[in-house]
Amino acid sequence: MALFLFLILVAVVLGLIGTVAEGLTYLLFIGIVVFVADLALFGVRWSRRSHRHVVR
Repeated sequence: MALFLFLILVAVVLGLIGTVAEGLTYLLFIGIVVFVADLALFGVRWSRRSHRHVVR
């Protein structure tokens, strides 16, 4: 969970810097990619947890 929050923070900071600074729009796109990758990682980890519980 700490890794998820850290990557969200990195994505937000990169997005803010990419938006505010002139000529650094590539940082905005890198922030978006990091955010999407973080959500994908979270989704994979979440789906693995939900399949472990077997109802008997």
